[in-house]
Order: sequence, then C-alpha cells, then structure tokens
Amino acid sequence: MKSTLSPSGWRVALWSAWVVVALLLLSSAGGAMFAVVVTGSALLLAAVPGVVPTSVTRRNRRELLVITAMYVVVVGLMRLAFSVFATADVTGLFLAFTAALAVGAAGPIVYTVWFRRGSLHDLGVRTDNWRSTAALALVFGGVQFAVTLWGVGLPADRENWIPLLVMSLVVGAFESIFFWGLVQKRLEAQFGPRVGIAAAAALYGLYHVGYGMGLNEIGFLFGLGVVYGVAFATARNLLVLWPLLTPLGPFFAGLEAGVIPLRWASILSFGDVLVLIVFVIVLAGRHEHSGAATAREEKSR
Repeated sequence: MKSTLSPSGWRVALWSAWVVVALLLLSSAGGAMFAVVVTGSALLLAAVPGVVPTSVTRRNRRELLVITAMYVVVVGLMRLAFSVFATADVTGLFLAFTAALAVGAAGPIVYTVWFRRGSLHDLGVRTDNWRSTAALALVFGGVQFAVTLWGVGLPADRENWIPLLVMSLVVGAFESIFFWGLVQKRLEAQFGPRVGIAAAAALYGLYHVGYGMGLNEIGFLFGLGVVYGVAFATARNLLVLWPLLTPLGPFFAGLEAGVIPLRWASILSFGDVLVLIVFVIVLAGRHEHSGAATAREEKSR
C-alpha cells in the first residue's frame, strides 16, 4: 500500500518527530550538552538528501542592518532593565522590560507590512493551515509541559504565579514574532534554512545576556532555539510556538527561580503590550486589505 504523504508531508512528519525527541531531552540533558546533542542530531538529519527543502536565496544588506538594529535595541533595553535598574528600581525595570517587548513584537510587524510592503503571512501570522498547526502545537506543547511543569506545584498565593503567567504569554509572543517570524524567516531567505535556523537560535541564546544569564544557560537556550526554529519551520505558522510552546519556558524558569518580583499591577503593563501587539496586527491586516483592493482597482482600469 502506497503512502499518501507528499514529499513535504514526509519532511514535516520527520522533523516533527525530531522536535518531540529533542523536547523529551529537556528532562535528561542540560546546559551546553543539550545544545550539542540537539544541534548535532539536527545537522546529521539535515545532511540526508531531500530532508531539507531547496530554496532560492537573495542577499539584502539593508534587511540585515534593520534586524541588527532592532536586535541591539531589544538586548540593550533588556540589559538596562535587568542589569542597571534590576530589583533596586522596579519601576525602571518594568518600563525598560516592557519597552523591549513592545519594540521586539510590534517592530517586526511594522517593518514587514509597511516598509517591506510584505504581509503578516511573511511573519507566520496566518490562518490557512491552522488545523494542522494547532495539532502540532498541542503535541509539542504537551511534551514540553510533561517534562518541565508536570508535577510542579503552583504557589498558594496566586500573586506569585498569575502575573508570571501573563508575563510569560507576552514574552512568548515577543520571542515568537521577533526571533522566528522575523529573524529566522529573513535569514533563511538570504542564507537558506540551515543557516537561518542556526543563526536565529544563536541570536535567541545571546539575547539572554540582557537577562544577565551566563554561558551555560545561553548554550542551553541556543539548543532550545534550534528546537523552536525547526518547529516553526515545519508549519510556517507562529501558532505552532504561541501560546503554548514559547511561554512554557519563561513560566517554568520563573517558578523555579522567582527572578522578577511581580505584583497584580504588573498584569496591566504586560496586558498593554499584548493589546499593542493585537492592535498592530489588526492595523497591518487592514493595511494589507486596503493595498490589495487598490491594486485590484488599478488592474481593472
């Protein structure tokens, strides 16, 4: 009996299985070892003919400069928040932190839709394949939840975890849009999928310097970035990462370490960022629709 899976379907199935195995390693491999195992296995699998789709690349220096500028601003604001203000100035910490999230989430949308004249689809904000993507999201998110949060008790005081959950959802949205919707897709277009995924993962790991993390943690997060990058590449839809996969990491880390002293009022700050993201997406969608309508009118003349 012949398989009904298309070549692209086989690639999705193969890489999805790899993502599941890599996520399972979270419970046994930590630090730089996780990055070595994940990266090495991904490179070996990518070396198999036909496993990585061919692509046409095109260099764009201006785009690299835009990505670099946004990255520097985001990391700089994170560093300002966690290394300069820190817990000694909680107000300054939150202002710089939320500014970083807003720039990193709204910036890619504004750049892609208004300056590149692209679409939300280019960032992975799409609905055409939501059913298959939602299925992958449930599988990936379920596996990560099972190996990190399963059995972890929530603090009795809800103020110790509900604001953290809201923060994690916003951080996850920012990371998904910035590192995989913008950075990975744009670097893949210029250098191909292997370099695009690896470079986005490296930038994802290094950006945690802004949080004051060390080399061992950054190495681990590079490996996690590779996993998330491959997960995104299987669906080309940010729904595969958010709201399940990417928020789980900061939520688990926050429960374990209690890095930020959050209060109920902090929900308003993070909620503002989430509202901003939704607002910019809605505006971008209307802009696309208006542009498409204008193009049809001009074509019909």
